[in-house]
This record gives sequence, C-alpha cells and structure tokens, in this order.
Amino acid sequence: MSKTSATKTFGRAELLIVIGIFLALTVDGMDLQMLSLALPVLMTDLNLTKVMAGSLGTWTLAGMAIGGIIAGWLADRYGRVRVTFWSVVVFSAFTATLAFTHSYWQFAIIRFCSGFGLAALYSVGTLTAAEYVPTERRTTILGILQAGWSVGYIVAALLSSYLLPNFGWRPMFLFAIVPGALTLWVLYGLEEPPSWHAARQDRLEGRVKGNEFVKLWNDRGSRKTFLLWTITAIALQFGYYGANNWLPSYLVKDLGVNLKSMGWYIAGTYTMMVLGKVITGWLADIFGRRLLWVLAGVFTAVALPLIMSFATPASVAYLLLIFGFLYGAPYAINSTYLSESFPTHVRGTAVATSYNIGRIGSTISPLLIGLAATKYSIAFGIGLLGIAYAVCGLIPGLFIREKMYDPKAVVVQEQKNISA
Repeated sequence: MSKTSATKTFGRAELLIVIGIFLALTVDGMDLQMLSLALPVLMTDLNLTKVMAGSLGTWTLAGMAIGGIIAGWLADRYGRVRVTFWSVVVFSAFTATLAFTHSYWQFAIIRFCSGFGLAALYSVGTLTAAEYVPTERRTTILGILQAGWSVGYIVAALLSSYLLPNFGWRPMFLFAIVPGALTLWVLYGLEEPPSWHAARQDRLEGRVKGNEFVKLWNDRGSRKTFLLWTITAIALQFGYYGANNWLPSYLVKDLGVNLKSMGWYIAGTYTMMVLGKVITGWLADIFGRRLLWVLAGVFTAVALPLIMSFATPASVAYLLLIFGFLYGAPYAINSTYLSESFPTHVRGTAVATSYNIGRIGSTISPLLIGLAATKYSIAFGIGLLGIAYAVCGLIPGLFIREKMYDPKAVVVQEQKNISA
C-alpha cells in the first residue's frame, strides 16, 4: 500500500500541537530545574549530606524511568495527546505537594511519584509533535520544542533568584500549579496524530496483532536499533543530568557564588542552551541528523573538562555560555532522530522504553558526582562527564541510519477511514 504524499503540510492542527507541547515542555523543564536550584538550600534545611542530596535526583529519575516506559506503551494503545495531558496533571500535583514536605524521605518519595509524569511528558509529548510536523522541518521544530524545555529552566532560574533568598525553596515547588494549569487548558481537546489513528485502525481490524513490546523485540531490525538507542540514551542522560543536577551546587559550593548571582548565571546558561538547540535543529534539517548529532556529542565531550579546569569566579559566567550552548545540543536532534527510527505501531513503546531505560545513566550520575565531590570536587565530577558525551555522539554516528521512517506518514486507505 502506498503512503500519503501530504506529509509537508503545516496547518492549524500542527500549530496547536506545537504550541501545546512547547508549553508542556516548558513546565517540564521548570519542574526538573527547581530541584537543582533548590538543592543548596535543601541540603541545609533538611540536613542532607552531599550523597543524600545527589540521591534526590536519583529518586526523581528512577520514577521517570518507570513512568516513561509505561507511558510509551499507553501512548501506542490509548493515544499520544491523552497520555501527555495526564502526565501534566500528575507532575504538577506532586511537585506542588513537595512544598509541604519536612524530611528527606517525604521529599524523596513524592519526587519519585512526580517523576512518572515528567518522563511521560518528555517521551510522549515530543513523539506527538514528531508525528504531526513535516519531515523537512521536523528537526527545526522539535529543536524549538526542546528549547521550550530550556525556557522552563530559565524561568525557574529567574524565580529562584528572587524566591530562594527571600522566601526559601517551598514557594518554588508550589508555583508549579500555575503553569501546569495553563498547559492543560491549551492541550485540552487536541486531536491525536493521523498516523496513530491509522495504527489503531490496523489493530481494530486485525491487521496488526500482539503486544507492542513483543513485536518490537521479535523484529530483528527494530530490536537492533532499539538496543543501540538504549545504550546511547544511557550515555546521553548520564552526561546531561549529572551536569544539570550539580551545576548550581558547583557554583555555590566550589566557586562561592551567592544564591542571587547563581540564579542569573544559570539563566544565562540556559538562554544559550535555547539558542544552541534552535541552531542545532535547524542545521540538522540542512546537513542531516547523524552529522549534527556526532558534532554535538564530540564538541561537548571536549568542552566539559576544559571548562571545569579553567573556570574561576571571574570567568565562569562567560564559560557557562559556551557550556550551555553545547551540552544541551544533542537534545535538539534526539526526538527527531529517535522517532524516525521506528514504525508507528511500536513507536511509542520503542521511543519511550529505550530513552527511559537510558535513565539508568541519569539515575546513577548525580549520585556518582556526589561521591566524586566528597573526595575531590564537584568540578572534577562534572568534567568526567565528557566521556559519556563522547559515547553518546559516536554510537548513532557509526551504527544508526537516519530517516528510516516518516512519523507523519499514514496509509492512504487508513487515512480515508479516519476522515469518513
């Protein structure tokens, strides 16, 4: 059967999806960054050791690993938009509840639960956009959406520069209710992607049978691609989340930056990350996903240890601009490259499972940096993350083809059935 040729369109439905997912990822980014920014104050308020502080990020990412895998399967079965909507409900509610915790274990358990929604939103939200936007502009648009994640970081950093010194960490987490409610309002009523409807019709009419996990594993080509992306995701998240979780503490503890200045430094870092993601996504549509992925990974691998070695209180604000531009750049390509690696019937399961098994890296990285910080310094631990970025960049560059599938394409007859 032939595929539709109408994969270059970008109309009202596509625009609403992009706006809705951008807002959702902004809130997602805010939520993730709030923990990193509040960590220096939390360590004092809750009497945490460096290892305990690092483990709070570990609890979050463990919840994300479990929630993300479940969400991918649910997205294949029940809808991408539906899962994205409820993920915002989950993480907004649990994040706000953190404001009322008073012990390490209370905070850790609630943060674990909020991780379910955080992971679902990233994995399924970006997949939804990939199935709506045309191939020729997909990496540019998804790079902009990934920049929304960084915009959330910036908003959180600016809020922290005011709230942390004046009111402490609790109002920061309570504030999550406001942007979460706005995101739900925008997402409400949005339609599922046509390609998902076509895959659902295949299941209903018996053309495709079986559990998505089984189908993914039994197909030799998909299984190989899945395993390669899983290793890549472990390396990517090991590097990214290790640096992201400990960057505020590095500024405060290693370099002696005060809380107000720390918030502005972080905001500048993530402003450059926004720019880096947009430019990287645009270039990937011109020169290819694979080439830009390798360049982003290798450049970051070289830059991280150099920046940590030469940073001083006087120079760190400038070096962080380079840091921000580079270390988030692979994420500008990740959603597109990954979504185009699997067929529609198992795409949600494959994308979410590979990426969220990759949270093994993000789960242990903050803890290991905490251990390195105890013996050496936070800067030493962050510098070592360059190894993970090198692995992350080279595996897809050597072994994973780009544009194997078009996430927006549907079968002509199935599309007619949808509109009938």
